[in-house]
Parts: sequence; structure tokens; C-alpha cells
Amino acid sequence: MSLPSKLRLRAGILLLSACPVPLAAAPTEESVTLSELSVVGERDGPAAAVPFGVAAPQGSAPSVIEHPVGQVVTEIGRRDTIENRPATSIGAVLANSPGVTVRQGNGGRDVIISIRGNNARSTGVIKNTVVLEDGFVLTQPDGASRFDIADPRAYSRIDVFRGPQSALFGNYATGGAIAFRTRTGREIDGYEVGTDAGSFGYLSNYFTVGGASGPFEISLFASDVRANGYQDHASYDTQTIDLLASYTPTPDNRFTLKVINNDLQADLAARSSLNDFRTNPYQRGCAAAATAAAGCTLTNLMVNGAFGRTVGVTADEAGFGRKDRRTIVAARYEHDIDAQTTWRTQLGFDERNFNQPFYATSSRGSYPSWNFLTDATRRYDLFGLPAVGYVALAYNTIDNHISTYNRAPYGGPRLGALIGEQEAVQSNLGGRARTEVALSDRWTGVVGISAEGTAITGRNLAYAYTATGATTTIADVNRTFLNVAPELALVYRPGTEWAFRGRVATGYTTPAASNLFVTAAGLPGNNTGLQTQENLGFDLGAEWTPTENLRLSVTGFYEFFRNELVSQSPGAGLQSYTFNAPASEHRGIEVGIDWAFAPGWRGVAAYTFDDQIYTRYVEQLSAGALTRRLDRAGNRIPGVPANQLLARIGYDVPAGPLAGLGAFVETVFQDDFYLDNANQLKAPGYAVVNANVHYATELVGGYAKRLTVYAEVRNVFDTVYAASAQNLANSISATTGVQNGAAALAAVTGSIYAGAPRNVVAGMKLAF
Repeated sequence: MSLPSKLRLRAGILLLSACPVPLAAAPTEESVTLSELSVVGERDGPAAAVPFGVAAPQGSAPSVIEHPVGQVVTEIGRRDTIENRPATSIGAVLANSPGVTVRQGNGGRDVIISIRGNNARSTGVIKNTVVLEDGFVLTQPDGASRFDIADPRAYSRIDVFRGPQSALFGNYATGGAIAFRTRTGREIDGYEVGTDAGSFGYLSNYFTVGGASGPFEISLFASDVRANGYQDHASYDTQTIDLLASYTPTPDNRFTLKVINNDLQADLAARSSLNDFRTNPYQRGCAAAATAAAGCTLTNLMVNGAFGRTVGVTADEAGFGRKDRRTIVAARYEHDIDAQTTWRTQLGFDERNFNQPFYATSSRGSYPSWNFLTDATRRYDLFGLPAVGYVALAYNTIDNHISTYNRAPYGGPRLGALIGEQEAVQSNLGGRARTEVALSDRWTGVVGISAEGTAITGRNLAYAYTATGATTTIADVNRTFLNVAPELALVYRPGTEWAFRGRVATGYTTPAASNLFVTAAGLPGNNTGLQTQENLGFDLGAEWTPTENLRLSVTGFYEFFRNELVSQSPGAGLQSYTFNAPASEHRGIEVGIDWAFAPGWRGVAAYTFDDQIYTRYVEQLSAGALTRRLDRAGNRIPGVPANQLLARIGYDVPAGPLAGLGAFVETVFQDDFYLDNANQLKAPGYAVVNANVHYATELVGGYAKRLTVYAEVRNVFDTVYAASAQNLANSISATTGVQNGAAALAAVTGSIYAGAPRNVVAGMKLAF
């Protein structure tokens, strides 16, 4: 990240002086790490104030990353998000954090999460956000994450880091980071079995087992989830295994093992145009094109799978779907060098294997990757002031192998001609350092920095076919990037009720190899000129906790982006491509409230205002022999709703014979947002209401220890809404050169998935 040289020099001098030795250890009474307000979620059990800051998972050594001073972090617990409701996807849980936008992904429980609008334009994988689980990185070295593997039942807590985080997490953290914490063996202390069932054939069976004995601790979660889907051709089934195990032979040495495996098989409905969405939002009656109902979305596939004449087919006729597997195996060793210093080293293997015959092309490939991290934390004195320091060295690499085929119509997911072969290796190597200094009993200062080099080498072969033969286009890439991300923060706590925070931080996201080989025409080819996305962000926030029953957080942010990576669709059935917008600004306000305002009553709200505009971007559009350059400066960046809100009010009987009985009602609201750079067409906004009733009781005298039952009506008023909308590319007339209007965009397919209509899900869980 480019900053004035004086700022970089001063930050480097302070950082070097602050980190004279390897650096974090277990907390001691003289800890200077000042904590920060968490505004959403509570731990299981009796009501208690949510702790400030982000706590380390039980059984692992604390570090600066788990106790970040000056960061904007929301902690989401299990209550009203996982424990007493049917949490069908991680999106419903993460919506409890200010700054988070949720979109429906491609099939099953796949959701697209963005923080402060970063990645809100994607409908494929998670970008611009680093994802971790129990301290292990789940973001692959090309910056991609998917939430297919995330079954909410497995987690005890989720921490959402908002704003640029590259100083702490390195590449791809321009939007922030999400840290999942699975339930430990001590938390579970036995085993649990549960079943949820509901509308549209939804059925989830899961179990959790965990415990601790001597130096060993283990927790294992497994689930089988399937549904018919609320759209035609949208059934899915997915199986997940999530293991966390630890061995502590001595108080100073700890070993941790992490294993995740997820298999997914899903049918996919076609993404609609806005016109088709208005006519037939759930794509009903779309089994065959010849008898299709009004508003059925058809995708044009080449009859011979290679060139020439096309025929429009439905999702059923084309057999759109996904068959993916994700496997992660990772291990960590932690050693307390002394009472003030802890060293950790971890290594993980992560493979994403996919077979995705949907829309006009089919992708098949394997993305094996390795992730290595070694770090140290230390408590020490800096010029007589108590300090905590952290240094880390990180290396990761991914080997991409992907083949892309045309689709052929009819007969299920039939492949046509091979149109692309891609092989690429991407590696990231970098170092990070951070120091937190107690300047006084009320003031804490933070300085951090990361520097990271990225190398991408690879080749893409693109094949095109005509009646006279085939042609091959070769695109080679050999790119290197060097990025630096400093961070400064200052926290002031005049007393126990108030905390004030100021922060300036930077982030960077390098293009992935897959971004470099899809052209603006949506076809395999050369797009190798992409640059690193960089952002400089300013946060100013305050947290107020006058009592343990009220927690309020307000944060204002202003972020300046350079070369923002923006993805959009060039049309129906084509691959989304990525381009750099030279300059843009993101600014907004985030508010979180958690208020137990009367015995048994509790209200929670998470609100975000997010205003994003292009400040410098001239878009070039071509059609036929004509080319036009159109200035987008001042236009809103598509895909980002200006206002969004989650608000929930609930009551749990605090005592008496009905203790354990509770209910809540919540609304999820999102503004409409533009779908195109010219700001001609909007996806409609929505407000959805959900209602829940639940009951939990201890079981005495039997084998089972606890029974939990719940039922939930989602989308109570049966609102028709767009749960996902892919950005659309503007176009010009091939005869006049005039930009086509909103009516033309509204007819472009490949954009919208409808959200679920009114549905009911109920479940029960037994703990033994």
C-alpha cells in the first residue's frame, strides 16, 4: 500500500524499536491489552455481559491476533443465532454483525459474504476477506473461500473483523476477516444429536461429541443436510465433518489437529433477468423449454457443443449443477519459551476439487494448496511502558489445474468442446509485526505493518472452433507483486463505561490467477494486466456499556480504494470477468446494539450505512466497429445496498415452571442497489420477517441431560425478494454507439436468484 515515505519510515522505526525480540504469551495480571466492545451475541448459559475484545479459544495459547486492540470486531455467539434456531446456513448467523452483507450463492447453503461492501458484487466465491477456523487459515492462497463447508452447528463463536486488515492477516484482507471458533471438547462434555426438518424437503441430521481427559481434548462434528430447494431444479445434499483435537503433554507444549471435509452435490436453477424474476421468481414450470411457463430463463447452448447454431434450454434440460469436495488437514505446535513468550508454528493442506457444469460452460479442476505460518508473541517493556509484541512469517502456495468446456444441450450435464486449459502456481511470502503499548492507564497505542510478495506463473490455452477447424490462443502470465500495509490505532478508555477508538489501516488484494485469464467477453483468454487492489481506511468509533445489560457500538469509516477489483457479467451464460476501477471511495456508519431492557427481554440490532462511489473510472464499451469511452466518476458502485438492518426482539421466561421457553421476532432489511456501472438499473430492496419459538429444559434422572426444541417461520409475510444479483455489464448499440438503456439490461439473464418464500423449519436436540 502506497503511503507517503515519511509515514512508512516512521512506522518502520517505531515497529523495529518496539519488537526487539520474538514476540505473545499467556495473559498475566499485568496485561496491557485493553479490550474492545463486542456488540452482538452472548455465550451459552446464564445471561452475562459479552466480554470486550476477542478471546482466545479455550485450550490454545492467546496471541495478539486473538486479543486485538484498536480493531473493529464483532463477536457473534450461539444465542438466537445457532443454539435455539434452525441455522440452515452461515449467512443467517453473520447477518448479526454490522457491516456484513449476505447474498445467496450457487446452490445448497453456499452464501456470499462481504464486509463493508467488499465482495458484494461476487456471486461465486468469497474474496477480499480472510477466513480462519480455530486459528487455521481457510482462505486459499488465491484469495478464494467458500462457505459450503461451514455448518453453523459446529461453532461456539464467530468473530468479524471489519475494515482493512492486511497488517494483521496479509493478502486479501482489504475488507476484513472472519474467525470461526468450533466448540471445544470441554464445552461439549458428552455428545449431542439433533434433527431439523422443514419446508421444501429440508432435512438436517447432525451430531457432536467432545470431551477432555488428561492431556487430550477432542471435539467432532458431523452433519448430513439435504433439501429439494424452493426453486425448480435446486435440490442439494451435503455432508460435513469437522474435527478439532489437542494434546498438551506439558503446560508449555501444545499440539492441535484440525480436519475438515465437505462433499456437496447440488442442482442449480438458472439465474434470471430482472424481467424473468418479476414474472416467475422461483422458476416454476421450467422443466422443458417447449412447455416452459412465462418467465422461465433459458440458456443458449451450442447444438454441437462447439460452434454454430444454439438452442435455448432450461436448467433441467442442461443439468446445471455442482459436485464439489473440500478437504483441509492442518496441525499446530505451540511452545511457551518462557512466562512472557510463546512461539507457534502451523502447517495446513487444503484442496478444493470441483466439477461445475452450470450455465454455458463447465469447469473441472483441483486446487491443492499449502499454508505455513510461524509466529511469536511476547510481553515486554518499551521505554518503561508495558507492551505486547507480535511477529510472524507466512508462506502459502496453490497449484491451479482447471479445464473449461462448452456445455451441450439435453441429456443431463453433457460436455461439449474443450475451450480452455489453465495451469498456474501462485505463492505468497510475507512478514508481519505488531506492537500494542500501554501509554498510560487510559491510553493504548498500536502500530503494525506487513510486507508480502506474491508471484503468479501460469498458462491458459483458449480454444475456438469453426466449421473449418480450431484455433488456439495462448496467454502466459509471470507476474510479481510487492505490497506493504501499515496500521496505526489509538484507544482511550476514560472509565469502565466508555471506550474510544481511532484507527488508520491499509489493505491489499492481488489478482488471482483465475482473474487473469477471463476476458471482458466472458471467455477464456488474456486479462493479465490487472493490478493489485489497495485501500487506505480511517475508522473512528465509540463503545458504551453503562451496565452489563446494555452495549452500544458506533463506528464511522472512510476508505480510499485504488485499482479496486470489480467483477461483473458480460451476459447470459458467460463467465464473470474482473477489471480495475482506478479510484473509488467507501464511507459509512456501523451501529450495533444489545440491550436487555427488562427481565427476560432482549433487543439486538445491527445497522450499516454504506455509500460507495467511483471517483475515477472511464469505462470502454465496444459493439461491432464502434467503441465508446464513458466516464463513471460520481456513480455508485453496483452491488452495494446503502442501508441494511437486522433487528430482533425476544423474550425468554426468566424463572418459574415455564423457564426455558422463549420466542423472538426479527426483520432483515436491505436497500435496493444498482446492477450496472452506469446506474441505470436496480435490484429491488426487501424486508423479511422471521419468527421463532423455542424451549430448553434440563432432564433429570435419565440418560439424556438436556432437551432443546424450536420452530421457526421464515419470511412470515411471503415476500418475494432478490437474494442474489450478479452485476451486469453495460452495452452500446452497434449501429449508433449510444449506450443501451435500462430496458436492455432488465432483459439480460444470468443475474438474479430469488430468496426463499415463506417456509417453516422445526428441530430438536438432545444432549447426553
